Order: sequence, then C-alpha cells, then structure tokens
Amino acid sequence: MQRPLDCLNNLAEDDWLIGYNSREFNQIAQELYFALTQLSAWRIPPKIILAEREPLRFLASFIAACAANCPVFLCNPDWGTQEWQQVFDLVQPDMILGMAHGARGMRNGNNTQCPIPNHIMIPTGGSSGQIKFAIHTWETLIASVQGFTEYFQLKQVNSFCVLPLYHVSGLMQFLRSFTTGGKLAILPFKAVESGQILNIKKSEFFISLVPTQLQRLLQNPKSTEWLIQFNTVLLGGAPAWNELLEKARFHRIRLSPTYGMTETASQIATLKPDDFLGGKISSGQILPHAKVTIRNQQGEVLNSNKIGNITIHAQSLCLGYYPKTRENQEIFQVDDLGFLDNQGYLNIVGRNSDKIITGGENIYPAEIESAIQATQMVADICVIGIPDQHWGQALTAIYIPKKSDTSALKIQTLLKDKLSKFKIPKYWIPQQNLPRNSQGKINRQQLQQIATEFLQNPLT
Repeated sequence: MQRPLDCLNNLAEDDWLIGYNSREFNQIAQELYFALTQLSAWRIPPKIILAEREPLRFLASFIAACAANCPVFLCNPDWGTQEWQQVFDLVQPDMILGMAHGARGMRNGNNTQCPIPNHIMIPTGGSSGQIKFAIHTWETLIASVQGFTEYFQLKQVNSFCVLPLYHVSGLMQFLRSFTTGGKLAILPFKAVESGQILNIKKSEFFISLVPTQLQRLLQNPKSTEWLIQFNTVLLGGAPAWNELLEKARFHRIRLSPTYGMTETASQIATLKPDDFLGGKISSGQILPHAKVTIRNQQGEVLNSNKIGNITIHAQSLCLGYYPKTRENQEIFQVDDLGFLDNQGYLNIVGRNSDKIITGGENIYPAEIESAIQATQMVADICVIGIPDQHWGQALTAIYIPKKSDTSALKIQTLLKDKLSKFKIPKYWIPQQNLPRNSQGKINRQQLQQIATEFLQNPLT
C-alpha cells in the first residue's frame, strides 16, 4: 500500500487538480510535512485541528499531517460557537490549521499525548447537535478506495467533488483520485447550480451528490443535460425518494445509489448505473472490501429476503469514536433495517430508531414519506411519531407544500388508495423549510420540537 508521501511524490509533475494549481498543492504539503516532522522530532506529534476553508490548502494540509503521523481532526470552518466549544473541549488541540474561532496556526494545547497518534478523526453526528469523531487510519480509508476501484473495475478514478472535504463524502472523492493517479475537479455546489463549468471530459468522471442536490439540478434543463454526461452519479448521504429516482431514470442519468456512512469510510454497497437504468431499485451489491449480514434481534443470521438488523464487516471500518476505540473492531451493528435479496442486493427498509408504533402496528417512516413524495404535492417531507395517550404514537407529517393552496386533505385523498388507513398521518404540519444538514440528513429532534409547539398552538 502506498503511503501519503509516496502518492504525493508520484503526482509531483502531474497537473491532476482541475481548477487549482497542482504544483502549489505539492509545495504546501511538502513544506508543512517538513515543519511537522521537525516538531515531532523533539516532542509528541501535535494534535491538529484542520479547518482550512480553501480546498487546496485543506487537502495539502491533510496529506502533510497524515505523512507526518500526526493525529488530525477534520473540522467544518462554518461550525458555530457551541459546536466549536464542543470540539475544543474534546480535542484540546496543539495546533489549528485554518481559521477557526478566530485562531490560526499554533494553539496552546495541554500537550497531553493523544491516545491514538497518526489517526484520522472524521466528524459525524452533527445533525443532532452533538459532534463525534469517527477514528480512521490511512489503512481503513485506502481499504475503501480499493474496494471502490475493484467494484467498478478501475485503475484510476476521476472525481468531480461538490461536497464538503471535511466530510467523509468529499474526503473519499479526493483520496480515490489522489491514490490512484486520477484527476480531481473541485467546485462549490452553488457554482454548479449557477451554471459555472470546468473544462473536463465528463464521461470519464464520477460525481457524488446528496438527494437534495440531485433534486435541484434536475429542476433545471441545462444542469440536467450537464449531469447526463457523467460516467456515474453516485447518490448517498440520505435516503432518496422514489419520485426523484424515477425522474433521474427518465432523463437517463447514470445514477448509482449507495449505502454507507462515516464509520465505514463511505459506501459499502452500490447499485451500478446499468442496473439502475434497467429498473433495479436497491442500494446495490456489497463492495469487495465489505460483507453484510442480516440478523434478527437474537443475533441470528437471516436468509435472503428476510428483514432484520444490518451488520457490517469491513476492512474500512472505523476503530471507534474519539477518544475510545470499539472492543470489536471487525463488526459494526448499525441502526438500519433491511434485507439481502437472492442476487445479494441490499435493500434498506428504514431505521430501527425511527420506527413508529401506533395502535400496535410497526411503521417505518421511509415508506410513508415515499408515498407522500409520489403525490408530487410536497417539496420535502418527514414523518415522525408524536406521543399519544390512545395510540401510543400518532403519525405526524411535517412537510413543505409545493403550492400555497396545497392542503393536507388533498394529499390524504391521494394516499387512500396507496396506503393502509393506519399508515396515513393523523397530523399534518406545513413548514417553509425542514431542518436538514449539508448532507441532507434530517434533524428529528428539532422536528419533534416543531411538532410539539405546533400542536400546542395550532392556530399561531
């Protein structure tokens, strides 16, 4: 396996960064690597918070920190005061690279030894307001890259990145290109939306999107035509609704829905574009570096087409959450429910923790949300359960109507032939927007608060 410095040296003469200066990247990385190794020569490698806003500096600093065996914490420069306080209390950094909380460069940390030197901490869990860092290594991240290249039968990966580099979804696009000698184009999503383009051969590139980004691009004929030209459009970060998938299939977008998470260093299951265009609906087959089993509540492995808890075995698994490592680092039990069909395709049913029990019936919001999306009367939707003395939980739909005259009654009428009566939400709460993070994941805690306040004061 090539180390970070080897990859850096291999690309020294290549113009591989599109839209940026590849030689400047190399120079920044080499200079910072030298400075960090000098520091590490006479003391413990510094704990680094990486919050560079500028993509080239972020990536060059990341590679320098990895090469110098420094523990590095990837951070969002746009976090608020409360989030930064969480991070500083948890990490107690020795050094900050980039602007963060008004500080730059060296910081007076406590200089205590990091319990896991030369590791890579990637943020997760921000949608609930509590930031955690999944502990990865160069090896776990490269295992994900190797599984990806083997699955798609590639020697080089060209990536077009519009996602945050501090997040696993953006970072892995960089690593796929950097470690395979491919090209990397980076452009903010807002720039893509506004029609800015880079001069690339799109048929040779992968682009990764979250569902809300795909939805916005498909609303514009020009951006739709632009998207059609890509080799593969990876889709992840949050569940996609059927209407969106059907629209992408109608336009012949080479979509590739994925299943993965920060803890697995991105995707461990992916539906290939040809399968998607052929009408297949699932998260695809399992990548070579991973294995998925479906288990019941007693931990017993279930046969094909049986719904149960998803358990992941993967070489790309994180070691735990900073600062604690997991006892069993080979198996990861996730909260998602699903099944493997006879061809080994993974199908996601919903999240165990999102399950709503109303009148003794188990309901998974994903099914209801998909049916509501299919009415084409809402721009966004989330279904939650609200405590109810009679039913246990009452189904509650919080939605953004597409038109001002869209009523809950109209939507309910369309649902009568599609859903059982007990699956049609009791309460309907219109909103101007729903609390989603940059990856499109919903903040259900905030939705519970919105619903509680609305039901207490329905006329305000």
